[in-house]
Amino acid sequence: MSSRLIFTFILLLCLLSSSFSSASLQNSTAGRFETLRPQKETQKLKLIRKHLQKINKPAVKTIQSSDGDTIDCVPSHHQPAFDHPLLHGQRPMDPPEMPKGYSQVNESHEDFQLWSLTGESCPEGTIPIRRTTEQDMLRASSVRRYGRKIRRVRRDSSSNGHEHAVGYVSGSQYYGAKASINVWTPRVSSQYEFSLSQIWVIAGSFADDLNTIEAGWQVSPELYGDTNPRFFTYWTSDAYQATGCYNLLCSGFVQTNNRIAIGAAISPVSSYKGGQFDISLLIWKDPKHGHWWLQFGSGTLVGYWPVSLFTHLREHGNMVQFGGEIVNTRPGGSHTSTQMGSGHFAGEGFGKASYFRNLQMVDWDNTLIPISNLRVLADHPNCYDIRGGVNRVWGNYFYYGGPGKNLKCP
Repeated sequence: MSSRLIFTFILLLCLLSSSFSSASLQNSTAGRFETLRPQKETQKLKLIRKHLQKINKPAVKTIQSSDGDTIDCVPSHHQPAFDHPLLHGQRPMDPPEMPKGYSQVNESHEDFQLWSLTGESCPEGTIPIRRTTEQDMLRASSVRRYGRKIRRVRRDSSSNGHEHAVGYVSGSQYYGAKASINVWTPRVSSQYEFSLSQIWVIAGSFADDLNTIEAGWQVSPELYGDTNPRFFTYWTSDAYQATGCYNLLCSGFVQTNNRIAIGAAISPVSSYKGGQFDISLLIWKDPKHGHWWLQFGSGTLVGYWPVSLFTHLREHGNMVQFGGEIVNTRPGGSHTSTQMGSGHFAGEGFGKASYFRNLQMVDWDNTLIPISNLRVLADHPNCYDIRGGVNRVWGNYFYYGGPGKNLKCP
C-alpha cells in the first residue's frame, strides 16, 4: 500500500472526527449563553436516564475507586455485548489458542488500574464495568452518539482537527499485532480535545466500509470527566458511521476478565526523567473461531471482538498502525497546547519522550513475528514528531509525541 494511501487513511481519521470536536465546542458555547427550556431539558434527561438503564447493568457487587469511579461487578452473561442482535443469548467463549512465539517474560502486571488498588476485586463469573453517570452523558455533544466517534464523513481538508504520529505496516495480511506502550499523563487543553496512544488493526477501503479494532490508553475529559490516562478499546465496521463505540458503551466487545475495567484509570504512569511504565497489548485473530482477542500484559485475556461484528476483518487486516493521536480545536485561532505522549519530541529519547517498543505482528500461521518494513509518519511534525529504530532489547520501536503549540507550531 502506497504512502499516499496511508496518508489518505490518516487524513480520513482526521476528517471523521473533526466535526465531532466542532459540534462539541459549539454546544459548549451555546450552553454558556442560552438556557434550555425546562421541557427540552427534561426530555434530554429522560433520554439520558433511558440510555443509562440500557448500558449500566445490575451489579452483584460495587467498588468505589479513589478517583471517583464506581466499578460495577456484572454477571458476564448480562454484559452489554449480549444486547447485540448477533450475540443475543450467547455466553463468553473459552480462551483461544495463543499465537506461537508468544513469551510471558517481562510483561506488565494486571493490577495496573487505580480501582484495583483498593484490594477489592469482582467475583468469578462477573466482569468489572465502569459505571456511566448522568454527568458523563451531559458532557457529550449528543446523547445518541455518546461513546462514539463522529458519523458524517467530510471530503474537504480545511478544518480537520485530528493529528497523528504513527508507525505502520501495510501491503500484507495481518492477523494481529503486539506492542508495549509507554503511559503518560499528557496535558489536554480543552474538554473537547483528547490525547491517545493506541494500536489499530485495519481492513477495508478508506470509505464507508472501513473496519477497525483499536486498543490503548487515552486522556479524554469529555468522555471520562478528568485527565487521567485510561485503558480503552474501540471498534467500527462502517467507518465510524453507525457501528461501534468506546469500551463497553454499546453492545459488541465481549469481556472475559474479572480484574480489568475497560475505561478505568491507569496507575502508575511515567514521569519526566523519572520512572517509566508501559502496558503490553496483544490483539490477534483466533484461528479456530475467527474472533479477535485482546490480551493485556502477561497472559491476561481481556476479551474479544466477535468476528460477526465485521465485514473485511472477518478474514484479516490489511494494515496495522501504532502511535499517537490528538484533537486540535484551534482555541483562540492558534494550535492547541494539548500534548501527545509525554509532551516532548521524539529526539529527547528515553525517560523524556514517549515510546512504543517490541512491535510485532501475527501472521497467517498464528505466529508472532517481528515487524519488518515499519514506516513512520507525522502529519504535523513541528507539533508532534516520530523517530523509529531497531535494537536487540526493544526490537522495532519508536519515540513519538510533542507539546503541540510552540514557536514552530503557532
